[in-house]
Amino acid sequence: MRILIVDDDEELAGLLSELLTGEGFHVDTKAKGPEGLAAALEGGYDLMVLDVMLPGLDGFEILRRARRSTRLPILMLTARGEDEDRIVGLDLGADDYLPKPFNPRELLARIRAILRRLEPRTSAGRLEVNGIMIDPGTRTVHQDGQEVDLTTFEFDILETLMRAAGRVVSRDELMENLYGRKATPFDRSVDMHISHLRRKLEGDKPLIKTVRGTGYQFVNSREEAMAK
Repeated sequence: MRILIVDDDEELAGLLSELLTGEGFHVDTKAKGPEGLAAALEGGYDLMVLDVMLPGLDGFEILRRARRSTRLPILMLTARGEDEDRIVGLDLGADDYLPKPFNPRELLARIRAILRRLEPRTSAGRLEVNGIMIDPGTRTVHQDGQEVDLTTFEFDILETLMRAAGRVVSRDELMENLYGRKATPFDRSVDMHISHLRRKLEGDKPLIKTVRGTGYQFVNSREEAMAK
């Protein structure tokens, strides 16, 4: 597995590179924004660790441009206390974020959680609910016959909700399933991914209900959607 680290903190990048290499990953580091973007777009990486503050091109712009042409999983590094940075990063398509300073082992755990989502699965077959068809084997989504482009975590959230269609899935259940950690009151990761799914899939009929204080529910049929 190849990891791309884009961070101008040479000491931190070196520490992370040493840690990840010791865990069996192949690691490349880039210190400037344009170089990091070019490497990400060239392909060949399984995940990018991307800092927000970079010379030449900041992390948000790199994320924005990368999302136009690649589904590469991206973990953002943000300044502690900068809630807005985390929200912006998720809104632009980051898979997860980690505030600085952090325990390198926490970063390793989050990288592994993201990469687990990419492992091939053959046990679950295609599923179609309410005009949405997902194929876990190819990780593709079609709505009324048209393919819809989703990120890794958007796909996995959608699959989880669709397989539980009609039942409320809690935020804790989604966080445990996707990230391997419990939800906190300030963690917006799942909420932002749900927002992206709604933008991409929903028109005038809602597909994903928010059950306040509990979680989310995928609506079973168009008739139910119209009645909600």
